Amino acid sequence: MSVLSKPLTRRSLLAGSAAAVTAKSYGAIPGANDRLRIGVIGCGGMATGHMRTLVRMREAENFELIAVCDLFDKRTDKSAELTGAQHKYRDYRKLLENKDVDYVLIGTPEHWHAQVTLDAADAGKHVYCEKPMTYNVEEAKRVVAKIKHTGVKMQVGVQGTSDDSYITANKYIKEGALGKVVLAQIDYSRNSVKDDFLWTPPDPDVKPGVNFDWNMWQGTAKKRAFDPDRFFHWRRFWDYSSGIASDLFIHRVTRIIKSCGLTFPSRAVASGGKFGWDSEMGEVPDTLNILLDYPEGMTVQLVSSMGNDTKIQHMIRGRKATLHFDSEGFFIQPQRPFEEETKMIVHKKSGAEDIGLHHKNLQAAIRKNEPLNCDCTLGYYGVVAAAMGTESLRKLQYSAWDRTKERIVKA
Repeated sequence: MSVLSKPLTRRSLLAGSAAAVTAKSYGAIPGANDRLRIGVIGCGGMATGHMRTLVRMREAENFELIAVCDLFDKRTDKSAELTGAQHKYRDYRKLLENKDVDYVLIGTPEHWHAQVTLDAADAGKHVYCEKPMTYNVEEAKRVVAKIKHTGVKMQVGVQGTSDDSYITANKYIKEGALGKVVLAQIDYSRNSVKDDFLWTPPDPDVKPGVNFDWNMWQGTAKKRAFDPDRFFHWRRFWDYSSGIASDLFIHRVTRIIKSCGLTFPSRAVASGGKFGWDSEMGEVPDTLNILLDYPEGMTVQLVSSMGNDTKIQHMIRGRKATLHFDSEGFFIQPQRPFEEETKMIVHKKSGAEDIGLHHKNLQAAIRKNEPLNCDCTLGYYGVVAAAMGTESLRKLQYSAWDRTKERIVKA
């Protein structure tokens, strides 16, 4: 897909330049034949974090950021300045027409993830899409089918799966080190001294119809008059996100799914509400707990509050032993009745929850067909888990998974 330029060795590059390479000059440097060229679609806070990381690693990993796109022109301009990108777009479809782009980073709000991914795959672009993979289950099914049909590589942005702890945990679990697994528990909680745990002042420079396309931003969501809170704090509104479930729990449940070799839950129940910040704007809960029963015969417990950040132990409980995740990896501790037949196991992780490692994994998949740490199938399992919990909370009932039709139903 890329227009390949003449090769240039690192030695000759350094010899020809005494000054450090700046963001604006980097894009003009020729690269080796496997140089990848990245386009960024959606240039808000999350994507800016990606871009800063990518700028630091691009020389060593032989790629460049050549195109940026956002519906708010100010963000596009800032992103071009940060990355040195030669091409700026407001309409992402124009970026996808750029033949030089090899893969795209999708950092849009959740309700746009699916459509941009589908269009990128049709354009032959590889995809790094921020989590969750899609806004809902039906979109996830379409994305999985499209990625498999086109053969492009897709990495879902659950960066924690680039920590080798989870694939290693799966190996020990399959070998029987824990015995029969019965329960996993994990949390994602926060707190704040502010009166509102997520609020930030809207950018006064945004002017719908002038430097921002509000109509396109809404996409397939319900059409509403411009509301800066909905634009700048979209994670708070059901039209665009399910808040804790799709933004935070997706990180945690995907790790457990990978560790335990799970697919779709059989049942889910959730409870929660706006308990800590009952006067805040927005609709999604600030406290949420989800229980997921899996057909393998285990429960996954997800715990979160935005009003108290005290952690719970992240662990997987088996009949013979318990696997405890910690900052260094994990350890497996035998249960007392089985101490004579099991042993303590300690794993020191070699990866981390790291954006750079996650992009490197995608780049290795593109260049060398290496396995992805969070492919579209794993992304689909995570979407279903979060969506079943959200459905249970909003309808005040158990939700179940119809495995034949692959859809959420009433339990």
